[in-house]
Amino acid sequence: MKRLLDCTASDFLKMTGQELKQSILASEGRTIVAEVIGAVTPYYPAVTNAEMAAAFGADLILLNYFDVFQPSTEGLTVEDPESIVKRLKQLVGRPIGLNLEPVDLTAKEAETLFELPEGRMATKRSLQKAKALGFDFVCLTGNPKTGVSNAEITKAIQVARSVFGKDGLIIAGKMHSAGVAGEAGSSLMSTETLQSFIEAGADIILIPSPGTVPGFTVERTAKLVDIVHEKGALAILTTGTSQEGADEGTIKQIALNSKMAGADLFHIGDAGAAGMTIPENITTYSIVVRGKRHTYVRMASSILR
Repeated sequence: MKRLLDCTASDFLKMTGQELKQSILASEGRTIVAEVIGAVTPYYPAVTNAEMAAAFGADLILLNYFDVFQPSTEGLTVEDPESIVKRLKQLVGRPIGLNLEPVDLTAKEAETLFELPEGRMATKRSLQKAKALGFDFVCLTGNPKTGVSNAEITKAIQVARSVFGKDGLIIAGKMHSAGVAGEAGSSLMSTETLQSFIEAGADIILIPSPGTVPGFTVERTAKLVDIVHEKGALAILTTGTSQEGADEGTIKQIALNSKMAGADLFHIGDAGAAGMTIPENITTYSIVVRGKRHTYVRMASSILR
């Protein structure tokens, strides 16, 4: 098994979800995940946001606001909508994952919530459709004002594992409260929550990066990451609080703090401009956690390799 740092497009095509997980582990905290929205006009309309993020150094692409029952992405036209994920993977040469949201209809609201279509929710039917479309991994999390709770994420992990099987790759956790009362700031993530996610079958646990959610210091985050590692899972530290659209100095601080906290993967969100972070911030983040050598190789490597 190659470490992800050394993988090219042809390597990614052959990987199962669990092989991808092992490849990430072998890279020792040097994997960049960029989240993008395809449901809006791209940063530059001549290419998709997924292509832009890949070009600036992302290893994995995570699609947000993607409706599995109406599959489409701005900047890409295909004859058969069912082939859009396959085509997008051909264009970027990277594994592509999907956000699905475990909405808790019984959760106490902290604010007025949005109503989501089923194609964006983590139901059994939508998870089955995501698998059929060819996504390489699934991320069970919540956007702002969606009412996603930790309890509902735990239930969705079990469903996702039954759908994707033992070889599937499942990421789970919250970057912020998602509009649920009692799950904000320091109350967002607890030891018990981490354990419930892992016991339910999650491979990678999503935890806010230090400095992105109130109360998440390097020390507190590192303790949570240590628990995740002790249980045999990986940790992805996330920047999903619009700080991904901040200045490069802030990005560098978040990146280095996340590295010190023990991240296996580093996520940068889609807030910045037109459904993705400022592209240069992906490169900046990557250089901090793995230097120019691996960043430039990822950026320059042809999809034909």
